[in-house]
Amino acid sequence: MLIDTHAHLYEDEFLTDRTEMLARFKEVEGAYVLLPNIDVTSIPKMYALHKEYPNCFPMMGLHPSYVKEDWQVQLEAIRTELFLEPEKFIAVGEIGIDLYWDKTFVEAQKTVFREQVRWAKELKKPIAIHVREAFDEVFSILDEENTDDLTGVFHCFTGHEQQAKKVLSYGGFKLGIGGVVTYKNAKIADVLEKVPLQHIVLETDAPYLAPSPHRGKRNESSFITHVCEKLSDVYALAYEEIATITTNNASELFRIEEYLKRNA
Repeated sequence: MLIDTHAHLYEDEFLTDRTEMLARFKEVEGAYVLLPNIDVTSIPKMYALHKEYPNCFPMMGLHPSYVKEDWQVQLEAIRTELFLEPEKFIAVGEIGIDLYWDKTFVEAQKTVFREQVRWAKELKKPIAIHVREAFDEVFSILDEENTDDLTGVFHCFTGHEQQAKKVLSYGGFKLGIGGVVTYKNAKIADVLEKVPLQHIVLETDAPYLAPSPHRGKRNESSFITHVCEKLSDVYALAYEEIATITTNNASELFRIEEYLKRNA
């Protein structure tokens, strides 16, 4: 059984074949997909997908790249959704800081990230962190906000060894590993050799970052098998063992059995 802990399957890239795409995921023993929210406009699409496919679990959060002039309005709308029915959300996400494209709203991104971390602590939910060119900024906030019961995942982790150690030092966080690990010159595979498998969960970030041999094409949840195969090489373990351990990691981190019972 496999769990895709991060995929935007509600995006328009899947309009024409979403049913078939999810069937392919099931064929490779895919069980659940976790859906990170982006902003206010993605909420209706995410809800619609979850209603039609209950094995796709929604998160709620404001993505750092969508923190713009209207960030206060967006954040309040996101908060309303999250606190209205918190039981239906598997996590608070996708949240974080992204300074790769634009640093205009860096201070707003920090404020939004910190606020959403505090929501997660209040609701006792894990967080899905997006960090790009901003590890220092994210760490600075987590150094102040981290508590024994704060948990989450650093989505699409591609940092170096010291950054991985820093993440794990918080105690409740795991590394989300996706298609980038399969790329020919990716350094993350070398980093993972020093990270115990108990700290890893699988993801695709579909429709983005498709793994080899599909690089450059639309990603989908069934391609998570390529990530699992690569980790089998990295850790010198059987594919089935990688699948079992990472699935158990994800189930524990996101408390999936509890979530299913709450939403039965």
